[in-house]
Amino acid sequence: MPELLLRYVRVVDRVNRAIGRFAMYLIVVLAGVLMWSSVSKQVGYPSLWTLEMAQFVMVGYYVLGGPYSMQLGDHVRMDLVYGALSDRRKAALDAVTVFALIFFLGVLFYGGISSTVYAIEYGERAHSVWRPYMWPVKLVATFGIFLMLLQSIAELIRDVARLRGVEA
Repeated sequence: MPELLLRYVRVVDRVNRAIGRFAMYLIVVLAGVLMWSSVSKQVGYPSLWTLEMAQFVMVGYYVLGGPYSMQLGDHVRMDLVYGALSDRRKAALDAVTVFALIFFLGVLFYGGISSTVYAIEYGERAHSVWRPYMWPVKLVATFGIFLMLLQSIAELIRDVARLRGVEA
């Protein structure tokens, strides 16, 4: 395998590991937001922002942690057949099926860019009492999709390397 491709895999893995480790702590932020929501309701002053803020934090947690989860192989698989395959056959199957994922993520990324640009240009806001701007969460979601796309390409390279007997 060309050294440039192996370096790409190492860089993408390093970046997604760092961002994924950061994203893990967003669950603590989410718990804090939900706790504040509960406490503010009990004292008679419910906060208007907690529901949407919890949703926004969950988006960050999910989409920024996804590439790291893919890197670790922690995504859910239907392994009725897959689990019985050899490592080489798993790599071959993954190398073929990842193209569907890359296509899907490419379409999603294109739509995310379009939606984010629209939200910025027109000052899109949520339809709620709090009315937060939508561009920050759309930007995070689009960035997370981009990271997942990079990780999918890295996984493809890693699978091809495994098929060639090289560890990436």
